[in-house]
Amino acid sequence: MIEQIKSDLTGGDARSILQYIDEHFGANAVFSTSFGIEDQVITHMLAEEKSNISIFTLDTGRLFPETYYVWNRTLDLYNLEIKAFYPNSEAVEELLSKKGPSSFYNSVEDRKECCHIRKIEPLKRAIEGCQVWITGIRAEQSQNRDQMEFIEWDEVNQIIKIHPLYNWTLEEVEKYLKNNFVPYNPLHDKGFISIGCQPCTRAVQDGEDFRAGRWWWEDKSKKECGLHVTHK
Repeated sequence: MIEQIKSDLTGGDARSILQYIDEHFGANAVFSTSFGIEDQVITHMLAEEKSNISIFTLDTGRLFPETYYVWNRTLDLYNLEIKAFYPNSEAVEELLSKKGPSSFYNSVEDRKECCHIRKIEPLKRAIEGCQVWITGIRAEQSQNRDQMEFIEWDEVNQIIKIHPLYNWTLEEVEKYLKNNFVPYNPLHDKGFISIGCQPCTRAVQDGEDFRAGRWWWEDKSKKECGLHVTHK
């Protein structure tokens, strides 16, 4: 199936890719948004097309106030349902009781444990039973991501992943937002390029890597939370 989808969609633009997914998979496709600028582009396109593709977000409990602001603006503007998935409360309680609220600073292993509880486990619930998972990933976002394909098989989650904006540049994303009056997170105007949990995200300085602001205390090669690891 995945090779046929690649053949059908190679050379298509983002909107035609989303239209294809809606036509062939409909409610069996899901789009994950963290309300970053790429995700806002896709949300705008889905709203314009009145798509049957469902939208979800992961609320880790540690998001920026500005993220909640753009979440509200998006709901108000597009009148869409965005389903929220939260971490298992018992797992969060156990983690904080044993290691405190900032254990993720201690080691890569502790940070990944926090990411697993707050993001990975809720994600598995969000995509359960679906055939296609749509993301806002772009190739130039990191060295890890430029090795992906715009359509791939996620072995870990047993799902087809499609990245409609994979070949877009940052300039193209920003131009789309401006031309279509799409709401976006105001932190982007303050040097925050990739925005995640508040304690784990800082602004990026001139000349730094796209994801330098995420888990800045860790080695560059480890800067993924595990959401987009596709092979076991």
